[in-house]
Amino acid sequence: MQSTIQSSGHPAGAGSKSFVLAAMRGDKGGQLTILAILAAVILIPLANTLLPSGHPLHVETFTISLMGKYLSYAMLALAVDLVWGYLGILSLGHGAFFALGGYAMGMYLMRQIGDRGVYGNPILPDFMVFLNWQELPWFWHGFDQFWFACLMVVLVPGALAYVFGYLAFRSRVSGVYLSIMTQALTYALMLAFFRNEMGFGGNNGLTDFKDILGYSCSKIPPKLLYLW
Repeated sequence: MQSTIQSSGHPAGAGSKSFVLAAMRGDKGGQLTILAILAAVILIPLANTLLPSGHPLHVETFTISLMGKYLSYAMLALAVDLVWGYLGILSLGHGAFFALGGYAMGMYLMRQIGDRGVYGNPILPDFMVFLNWQELPWFWHGFDQFWFACLMVVLVPGALAYVFGYLAFRSRVSGVYLSIMTQALTYALMLAFFRNEMGFGGNNGLTDFKDILGYSCSKIPPKLLYLW
């Protein structure tokens, strides 16, 4: 990592962290953007729940659902900006980490279906029953708990990023070669997850969600739409 930071003209080693923090503190436009986003996160749901539908400042539920999606992709863009904009490391594999977090939450939603699936199996998701799986894979255990799924949303992508970054930077891989490796990592994960025997739904992915935190996915309260 030291050579990568040095090649981008930024201080190396421990100084790189202070450089990034100093750069972020001096970015007035970025600070205003973050404040605007925080204000929107707080005010928009309030405008939906507290103001009547005829009020000029009322925000429709559909708009809130779109805002939730926009904020999700904004987190992805922010991650790319921090790595590329402040450290000069171009990563083409952020989609892999984003997808791992999405799969972790999707596994929780699949476990919430229970016996309401097409095949009525209270333990196995429908695609596993269709593929003649006899028991739930070990890596699916625990995803019936929301707190565990939220923990895995952070830990699984973080663990992959740590291992990949350690091996790449320890080998002093940088520049375009690192970018190609991150892209290859994403493609390899895509091919692996598309295989039915991996236990992640294959090409169809994870579908037919029913509930989240006890609320129907088709009738989620506006205050939970950001989470959805």
